[in-house]
Amino acid sequence: MRRMKNASNRSSEEEETLPRWAEDEIRTVQFVEPEIIIRTGYILDIYEKDYKIDIQLYEALSDGRTIIEDLDVPKSMMISSFMKGFVYEFKIKMFRGPLGAKLVELLKTKFALEMDAIYRFELQELQMMDVESDQPTTSYSE
Repeated sequence: MRRMKNASNRSSEEEETLPRWAEDEIRTVQFVEPEIIIRTGYILDIYEKDYKIDIQLYEALSDGRTIIEDLDVPKSMMISSFMKGFVYEFKIKMFRGPLGAKLVELLKTKFALEMDAIYRFELQELQMMDVESDQPTTSYSE
């Protein structure tokens, strides 16, 4: 009886993990030409050591998301001067890496995840907005 229990545990664990070929495809995804987007929002978190930020956008991206996590910040920007909770205009380079049909189907059927691409984001410019007067105040660019 114990052996069956272990076998059933193992199969449920296997159902929750990606097959090796899927992991390999995700790890080696090829990003196409980046799109430059401009959005307003505010900084949620700052990871100075990693030169990354999390941001909340007021206008959704094409895939519907309004939060970007781990947005890469160029080392040339003074990340220590960024402030959480203030309204900024962000100029972002958005890279899209399409996934293969087999992986898209696996994600949809096994994980109930509608996902046909992987995205990577790089901050290009950051400009603090003066919300009361609607005039930009501070600007940073790489």
